Amino acid sequence: MILAHCHKESVKSSTIQEQFLQYSPIKFSMELEAAEFEVNFTRKFIVKASNPLVKPHILTLSNLDLLSGRFPVTYFYFYPSKPNANINIIESLKSSLAKTLNSYYPFAGRIVLNPNTNEPEIMCDNSGALVLEAQANISLNTLNFYDLDQSLRGNKLVSIHPDFPLQIQVTYYTCGGVSITFTFDHALGDASSFGKFLLSWSEMARNKPISCVPDHQRNLRISARNPPRYHSSLDQSFVKCTMEEIMNIPTPKTLVKRLYFIDNSSINQLQSQACRNGMKRTKIEAVSAYVWKTMVKANIGTSTNKTHTAMCKMGWLVDGRSRLHKRDPNPNSNLSNYIGNVLSLAFGEASVDELKKGSISDVANIVREAISKVTNEEHFLDLIDWIECNRPGLMLSKIVLGQGGVPALVLSSGRMFPVAELDFGFGSPVLGTVCSTIERIGVAYMNQRPSAKGDGSWTVSCILWPELAAALESDSIFQPMTAGHLQLQS
Repeated sequence: MILAHCHKESVKSSTIQEQFLQYSPIKFSMELEAAEFEVNFTRKFIVKASNPLVKPHILTLSNLDLLSGRFPVTYFYFYPSKPNANINIIESLKSSLAKTLNSYYPFAGRIVLNPNTNEPEIMCDNSGALVLEAQANISLNTLNFYDLDQSLRGNKLVSIHPDFPLQIQVTYYTCGGVSITFTFDHALGDASSFGKFLLSWSEMARNKPISCVPDHQRNLRISARNPPRYHSSLDQSFVKCTMEEIMNIPTPKTLVKRLYFIDNSSINQLQSQACRNGMKRTKIEAVSAYVWKTMVKANIGTSTNKTHTAMCKMGWLVDGRSRLHKRDPNPNSNLSNYIGNVLSLAFGEASVDELKKGSISDVANIVREAISKVTNEEHFLDLIDWIECNRPGLMLSKIVLGQGGVPALVLSSGRMFPVAELDFGFGSPVLGTVCSTIERIGVAYMNQRPSAKGDGSWTVSCILWPELAAALESDSIFQPMTAGHLQLQS
């Protein structure tokens, strides 16, 4: 554990506690020509809401929160050297975070276990968020953006401290650039929730009113029907599980973590191929079709069933906010500002022969059909009720838990996630992406985000089988991320 040997602690205010840390620099070999990548952690702060709006209380998780898996989720943002050298980045971030936590008070709480159900819940007691400050010995343009294993291994850019559902690491580089990593416990919410929190924080840092008034009414907004009912197919898709099972997901194949850049022209070309014969297909559907075809080309994710037909699976995370409460005439039932988890998984299965011989358009049609099965209110109502019938406990997709019988890849689209907008008062980032520090997972993952360039290009963070990474890189579409893509100066 990195946080050791604390020799001085002082209270700066009632909302920010600071600890100065005595470290030997932590060295990590990065195969750099000039020097090894060293990170020296200098201070840590516990930042609390400056004016808590609610009294300490327990926030019970919704049924869909129990499907989150409790995985840590980390967002990476990289900022080049700043023209305004007078701004004190860490002080500005701490001050604006304390104000933001007034509205997002669960993010300053603790995750505890209910003694009766053993289910996690949020103790909203303003314990605070953890902020770490660190100094790197390299410039940003020498960081290995492509090989995320290098950046994540050894707690370099991310260090996980389970006592804090929200933790932030601010790392300074010799060029004057900065990286900020934000790590959330999945029990706090999903990508939509975290995106709203980060955007609100950046707005607060620039003295602007926050654009989202967060809705924390979890069990009032996500509740089971009476009596609960669901389609029997959910018994085949999801399963009750324990944290121990989640932490020990079988991983027969080694997965690698990579970051790619996809040019806008490549995305448009794939979409054009997917939209042949008068069909309208989204960019995600088109890129999914390309990835699925590449999977079978690399002979990954395939299995043979009883009829000796080789099959391959792919999945997609689906946000239910725009699907739930559609028939509710009450305008306040809208979930657009809801903070919590509202996710489900769609999975498609096709034969290897079908995927190999089919065109991008043909495979995109299979993608559309698979996703459409869960992009409706009835599916989410059924899922909420299925969880209700299986409580107490945690739930997870069988495939994510490694019980799907065949390796699968899950794609998550972050089309609306803030990237270039995340300006905390010292400029916009050159890169915003996501990755997880977890080592054991039952599926491969792809997370798409818009490029900070704002030109329609994408960054795609991946947890992949090495064979699939090699197959993707053999083409020109998935380009290994470099400092050149980010226009970082040498």
